[in-house]
Amino acid sequence: MSTHPEMNPANGVAPAAKATASHQRDDMAWLLRQFAADVPGVTHAVLFSRDALRLLDSDVDKDWADELSAALSGVASLASNATGPTHQKRPARQVIIERDDCLFFVQSAGRSAAFKDHPGQERGEVDTVLAVIAAPDADAGPVGFEMGRLVKRFAPYMQIPVRVGTGDESR
Repeated sequence: MSTHPEMNPANGVAPAAKATASHQRDDMAWLLRQFAADVPGVTHAVLFSRDALRLLDSDVDKDWADELSAALSGVASLASNATGPTHQKRPARQVIIERDDCLFFVQSAGRSAAFKDHPGQERGEVDTVLAVIAAPDADAGPVGFEMGRLVKRFAPYMQIPVRVGTGDESR
């Protein structure tokens, strides 16, 4: 059961209708912090704009969160601009970087109107990317699965939620 007063305990999703963008950001920040606290192996999480500006984080050092946002937005951009075997560019569902000291997970999180006052917004909307940092021995499968669930929980705050592709309807 959720300890957040405005969360629906049945599904862990905050109500979609919020009075202000500030309330939306607060709810999203709470979801992000809960994710980092609850998912085994996860140490940090950062939500940033596609143009590399940190939007929210799970109480990460702000300088490091800004640095991660800049570096991992480049990773997200490279992944979405690589043509696959069909010779088409398609957004990557998830990118995982394995290092000796951690695992980085990068996934698109949709377009949100909760950051209207943020630089880089377009027509009051910001394309977002979720980055998760996990311990080097974390089980990547469950971390990736839980990231997908978190992105779905963000959906009420998104103008354009992440859409599943053909064959992914069961996710």
